[in-house]
Amino acid sequence: MRLTPRLALLMTLAPLLWAGNAVVGRLLAGGAQAGQPGAALVPPLTLNLLRWLLTALILLPLAWRALLPLSRLMQRWPYLLALGLLGVGAFNSLQYLALRSSSPLNVTLVSASMPVWMLAVGSLFYGEHPRPAQLLGAVCGLLGVAVVLSRGAPHNLLAVHFVAGDLYVLAAIIGWAFYSWLLARPPAHMRGAQRPDWDWAGLLLVQTLFGLLGAGLFTAGEQALGAAPIQWSAGLVAALVYVSLGASVIAYRCWGLGVAEGGPALAAFFNNLTPLFAALLSALLLGEMPQGYHAAAFGLIVGGIVVSMRR
Repeated sequence: MRLTPRLALLMTLAPLLWAGNAVVGRLLAGGAQAGQPGAALVPPLTLNLLRWLLTALILLPLAWRALLPLSRLMQRWPYLLALGLLGVGAFNSLQYLALRSSSPLNVTLVSASMPVWMLAVGSLFYGEHPRPAQLLGAVCGLLGVAVVLSRGAPHNLLAVHFVAGDLYVLAAIIGWAFYSWLLARPPAHMRGAQRPDWDWAGLLLVQTLFGLLGAGLFTAGEQALGAAPIQWSAGLVAALVYVSLGASVIAYRCWGLGVAEGGPALAAFFNNLTPLFAALLSALLLGEMPQGYHAAAFGLIVGGIVVSMRR
């Protein structure tokens, strides 16, 4: 497998869009605009439900034929439900929820462990044992993320204190590792001649609809526990359009293509670009120019990708 410019673009665009999703999620569900979690514009689990409801509406005109006949869905419902719950219902629900109690620094730090979990899931459940180059690449990627988190001063990492939100992110990342491997190693009824003639939009729509079952249940529980009302505004609507169209439809399309062509392990290394992009976007919103440590981190993360590709 060769890292082509097209594959690199696919695997870079998704982390960039997801970094924007993290910033938007912090503003909407984490209350960053007021500096306090209680100032959220929309409850985190409700935000995830609204995001994927709008995503489904965007996909329906493109992929409604994937829903017919219903027998094709019912024959494959365990696999599709697993994809939906992991990739739609749980992953972003846990991330948005984490931003209520955990700092962006901690959320990014825990998310940086994705290559480790991706390699672990592949080894334990799919017989894909990591090569030394992949392990070395994972170390390089983690070092790059650490440079960003510490702002070039390693002693800053010693001040990190983990809270409940960090556990939410850890659960989300582990679930995402399983989701990626399910995409790359589907069961027999989703391969070859047995696979339905769904295009990318059809498969994402089916995942979204199954995932909305979980997202709806999570939101119902959140509302039952007394969640604050949504503070509707033009800015909130614009943000929902971004997380639905950009961070969902476009990003998931790029991620799916990238995983199919390059494999889950390589995709995990590219995912480590997310905290770097998040740092740059946050700096842009705060009016701060990128620093030298951003360039150093970028070099380490890209170096990890290159090393992991070596045989």
